[in-house]
Amino acid sequence: MRNVVRIATIVSLAAAGLVLADAQERIERFRQMSERAEQNGLAEPFRGVGIGGQITPNLFSIESTGVSTQPVRVAAQGFLDSLTPDQHSRTLFSVDDPEWRKWMNQHFYLRQGVGFDEMDDAQRSAAISMLRESLSTRGLQLTRDIMRLNHTLGELNDNNFEEYGEWLYWITVMGEPSASEPWGWQLDGHHVIINYFVLGDQVVMSPVFVGSEPVTATSGKFAGVEIMQEEQDLALAFVRGLSGYQREQAVLKYKKDNVNNLGEAFRDNINLDYAGISGSDLSDSQRDELLALIELYVGNMREGHAEVKMTEVAAHIENTWFAWIGGINDNAVFYYRILSPVILIEFDHQRPANLRHIYPPRPNRQHVHAVIRTPNGNDYGKDLLRQHYEKHAH
Repeated sequence: MRNVVRIATIVSLAAAGLVLADAQERIERFRQMSERAEQNGLAEPFRGVGIGGQITPNLFSIESTGVSTQPVRVAAQGFLDSLTPDQHSRTLFSVDDPEWRKWMNQHFYLRQGVGFDEMDDAQRSAAISMLRESLSTRGLQLTRDIMRLNHTLGELNDNNFEEYGEWLYWITVMGEPSASEPWGWQLDGHHVIINYFVLGDQVVMSPVFVGSEPVTATSGKFAGVEIMQEEQDLALAFVRGLSGYQREQAVLKYKKDNVNNLGEAFRDNINLDYAGISGSDLSDSQRDELLALIELYVGNMREGHAEVKMTEVAAHIENTWFAWIGGINDNAVFYYRILSPVILIEFDHQRPANLRHIYPPRPNRQHVHAVIRTPNGNDYGKDLLRQHYEKHAH
């Protein structure tokens, strides 16, 4: 069942002086765009992000991490228990449902599940508790700040809170929360998407999409909120610190004219090639700097699970590649990509999309997209799920 509450809200605008036919036309347009995106994006079965046209097998295994997922499980069950029967039926899917892959950054996308905008205070508190138990303090702050900046975007569009707003985000749960069976949850909305898969005490948190337009709220209800400055500044410092020869390898192009992210919505099966400079061509201190940059993204997970993932990332550091497009001056706009067998990170300064009435039509620092994926078939924990099914008949 599609986003009935949001549709009802849009239709109700007619009572405020808008023509009902216009609202219905808009709903139909959104529905058609959503259906086209899904149809095209899900035309191929899931394979995963390939490198050099290949999927490398046996990179991931089912094993104990020693980091409990009980707090996440308890919080997720508490959230489900807080829902009405109708909300529950719209929110709970099977663990292998295609719903995992049905996410999109664009604000017009009509989402499944239960929206924060329709939750009462207790339900909203339970949903945020699930996020709190799943994410680090920093990760929860980033998530909530992105939601707040979506309200700022509404303010900057003549207080258009039907399309942009703090609570226009939806949650689905895939599989019943369990100590032994696979399950997970998804947060989906404008500029923040989190896919969180759990199997025993293992967690796979990808794909993740974070970003905002604007990046900084200079006025309004959430004035002072700002995101992704460390991810921006640490990367710029890293590329500036490379030697001349290293920079020649890392920088693919010094001019950035377009948007460059490749791994956004419905790009589960993209093929990438290693490009830029590899960890094997970095000094020990430079590898440490690259790991610190990666940790800014991985560290949005709860601390213990982030440590497990960073151990996995560090094991492949010599085959981790850093590529750059754009300038390196103080106010430069740029794109960078970090790619290894076990992680893909993209950061991109984008052209204005919903603030084209404020900014010129070129990439700027007030519109940022970042994507985190697990290459070689383990986005959404799908490789672990495959292995689980091979061992346990379902």
